[in-house]
Amino acid sequence: MTIHRPLVHRSLLRGVVGTALLAAAAGSFAQTYPSRPVTLIVPWPAGGSTDRHLRGLAEIASKHLGQNIVVENKPGGGGTIGPSQMALSAKPDGYTISQFPLGMLRIPHMQKSAWNPLTDFSYIIGVTGYTFGLTVRADSPYKSFNDYIEAARKAPGKIDYASTGIGTTPHLNIEEVAINAKVTLNHVPFKGNADSTQALLGGHVMAQSDATGWDKYVDGGQMRLLVTFGETRTKRWPNVPTAKELGYGVVSTSPYGIAGPKGMDPAVVKTLHDAFKKAIDDPKHLELLAQLSQDVWYLNSEDYTKWVRDTFGKEKALIDRLGLGAK
Repeated sequence: MTIHRPLVHRSLLRGVVGTALLAAAAGSFAQTYPSRPVTLIVPWPAGGSTDRHLRGLAEIASKHLGQNIVVENKPGGGGTIGPSQMALSAKPDGYTISQFPLGMLRIPHMQKSAWNPLTDFSYIIGVTGYTFGLTVRADSPYKSFNDYIEAARKAPGKIDYASTGIGTTPHLNIEEVAINAKVTLNHVPFKGNADSTQALLGGHVMAQSDATGWDKYVDGGQMRLLVTFGETRTKRWPNVPTAKELGYGVVSTSPYGIAGPKGMDPAVVKTLHDAFKKAIDDPKHLELLAQLSQDVWYLNSEDYTKWVRDTFGKEKALIDRLGLGAK
């Protein structure tokens, strides 16, 4: 008796086998990850508050990941060059990740961008936010934030301030204050905190708007902190008023987290998330946050992704209100 077996098209068979092999390879990769050091891009110059924070966090997370996490500084573009280059060129294998600053959700509303924050990233974990403030040199004639604003009222466009770049929170905080106070200030952008700090100390600018990279200079007496931008006064500088209590209506913490390129294996994302979550909760990391006057802002991968989508729309409204939208 002749048995007739159904014919299977060779190309279909190859496709089925190929898919099975790819699935097996992916599963094997996830199980062996990480097998070499991971690069964490910090899109700011070395020595600033974000660099200080993420180097400390990476050192702790390395122990839980089982591989070194190497920090690579790629400053520029208000913190957007490093993450965007990663999104456009890095393999989604978990070996290149980056800080994801809030400016990434603003710049696409301000100018044409080759990347899209909603489609070009895998969101790993939300970590923390900043304490922002405006500082002047200790010998500045401005003894208070109201002094500084009053000077701008008397000399429109002549009173300047440094920030960490166009579209960054330090930039937009002051622009929003200026609109609410009905004054015009002169914005001088830099690549990051380390650069703007040197400009202020060298007398090249009158003031500096940034996160707490200025802490040691304020405590050491070289700078005067005029205002902070939290909901309430800080524990570390309780005598310094907030912009909110002064009536300028600006509250800002600019949360940030860690992301990778789009298409990362969920198992690899989970491995990275778990290592960084343990690092976030580590007492040594909490001590570092306290030094920087930053609070934990933990979001898991799913919640962080949702936050990005929601915040992207909210940031467009802010950019439009400030008149900074793309023409």
